[in-house]
Amino acid sequence: MNPERRASTPYLLWALLALPAIWLLVAYLQGGLVYGEMVHASGETGARLLILTLAVTPLRLMFPHAAWTLWLLRHRRHLGVAAFGYSLLHALVYIQRSPVAAVVADAREAAMWTGWLALLVMLPLAITSHDWWMRRLRGAWKKLHRWAYAAAVLTALHWVLSAFDPLPGFIHCAVLLALQAYRVWRMRRGS
Repeated sequence: MNPERRASTPYLLWALLALPAIWLLVAYLQGGLVYGEMVHASGETGARLLILTLAVTPLRLMFPHAAWTLWLLRHRRHLGVAAFGYSLLHALVYIQRSPVAAVVADAREAAMWTGWLALLVMLPLAITSHDWWMRRLRGAWKKLHRWAYAAAVLTALHWVLSAFDPLPGFIHCAVLLALQAYRVWRMRRGS
């Protein structure tokens, strides 16, 4: 395999994206992280990766000749799948610690059902992120993956409504909203 092809393989990226999850799991299982810290860290990492995934296009419009935005564009699907992975870890840690009745009762609250719905929206996006699905679904693939915006709104609501301190959630949402407003403005301008 030539060096250029090897550099474009996603294995190193997957390893880097998995490192925080591995660290979180080891620390949690060994008692270095308490339940609340684990739930918070996994959820926040998932939300940040989702925000980064949705920020790629506006960043590419802002910096069209920058190599780093091209790299982000090429690896956007990997970042999106990692966002789902961390969100799933967040949900699994939550349900492994809570009785089923408590999970069901909590799911009636907006702070919780928004998170569950965001995870459900992200599931088909993660499943269909492979090249095979892109070829199979053709134009419908892009329409399906626009649901990432709905997942982001639901994730933002979950973060803000369930956090002890909602300010970081508001700040992250404001950044994403500003980037998306820039994207829409650029598209309407036709440039």
